[in-house]
Amino acid sequence: MHIWVDADACPRVIKEILFRAAERTNTSMTLVANQLIATPPTSLIKAVQVPAGFDVADNYIVQKLTADDLVITADIPLAAEVVAKRAMALNPRGELYTKENIRQLLSMRDFMDTLRSSGVQTGGPKTFSEQDRRNFANQLDSLLAKAHPQPESIGAA
Repeated sequence: MHIWVDADACPRVIKEILFRAAERTNTSMTLVANQLIATPPTSLIKAVQVPAGFDVADNYIVQKLTADDLVITADIPLAAEVVAKRAMALNPRGELYTKENIRQLLSMRDFMDTLRSSGVQTGGPKTFSEQDRRNFANQLDSLLAKAHPQPESIGAA
């Protein structure tokens, strides 16, 4: 498994959780953004700066990922492409995008976009909370545990 991070809008606290998890589980990770992103000094974690432009970072991630990878993103259209490629997508609030829920999430996103473009005030996303951080950390730990199963103890009864 490789972790890809849609890093332009990823909260700092989520990046810090990801940095620690990558080190703890020896999982490689790439942060992709239109701007330079600082990363810890380790060979497991790298940052790629892509040119500015609509969906440039998203397209880079989709081109590079493989079926067992994990993508961290709040971008629902990107998540849909990730799921279509049989990879996993997780948003920074801990919601796992799946083939079962992605169509409904895309429909809701498109509906809200239509409302906004017709002048309806829909409000923005709720404030990122401590509970969101915990949900993300727990879901990430679960996904990494499945990808990196621990060998059973010898002599365990």
